[in-house]
Amino acid sequence: MKPASTRLALLALAATLLTTACSSNIVHHTTYYTDTSRTAQYQDTRIRFLVMHYTEIDEQQSLDVLTKEQVSAHYVVPDHPREKQGEPIVWQLVPESQRAWHAGLSSWQGTTELNAASIGIENVNLGPIDTPQGRTWQPYPPEQVNAMIRLAKDIVTRYNIPPTRVVGHSDIAPQRKIDPGPLFPWKQLYDAGVGAWPDDATVAKELAGRDPHAPVDVRALQQKLAAYGYEVATDGVFDERTRRVFAAFQMHFRPADYSGNPDAQSDAIAQALLDKYMQSAAPEPARPAP
Repeated sequence: MKPASTRLALLALAATLLTTACSSNIVHHTTYYTDTSRTAQYQDTRIRFLVMHYTEIDEQQSLDVLTKEQVSAHYVVPDHPREKQGEPIVWQLVPESQRAWHAGLSSWQGTTELNAASIGIENVNLGPIDTPQGRTWQPYPPEQVNAMIRLAKDIVTRYNIPPTRVVGHSDIAPQRKIDPGPLFPWKQLYDAGVGAWPDDATVAKELAGRDPHAPVDVRALQQKLAAYGYEVATDGVFDERTRRVFAAFQMHFRPADYSGNPDAQSDAIAQALLDKYMQSAAPEPARPAP
């Protein structure tokens, strides 16, 4: 048996350690204290979406606008990022804990205040370039794609953002936005573990031998896009609002043709995405009228 003096010393040490552990949970807030020793089981992160944009202006102009005007984003990825020790440098303009003003009037999967629930990444890119010969788009350079993949992968990993919640500005606001455009590297991001993409085999199965450009039932396609996350009417009316939603979907998942027409390939892609990512039953593939 240890001597009494040793036992007393050990008891004193244990009491000191217990007091220290308890006091470390007491946090002073100027005029009051909080006890953080108990944690609620049911909670989640504020950040549930990642939204991609392009700036339509060069890097310096982008930084000026996003730091001085009534618009902002958490990150800006330069078209030609500087490097430090072989790794790209991106601009962080807003702490992730704060809300940036990048999404505006928007909606995705039933959430209508995307600014409060997302991280916004602005990518330096001029977007559409209109010439007498027609519209072209500025490509995203490989070094920029590398930087955005590293940044986006880190964000979705830390916040456990599901693939269907990595979206473009045009996805969440199709009536007024077209960024990040048809050349945005969604497939490259998907291959790196960021965002959603349909499986080719499932698209072929859902296409079921139909002509990819064959018309499909408007309401059925509206229902599928609504189930995936788009804000779209499901009334079967093919008006300009619906066309813009179809075009936004196509620009993301079939950028070779984003005319906004309700065609069989769009229908098959939508169904393939629902099959892959959504738990609830999706509508059956729409078939062309006889």
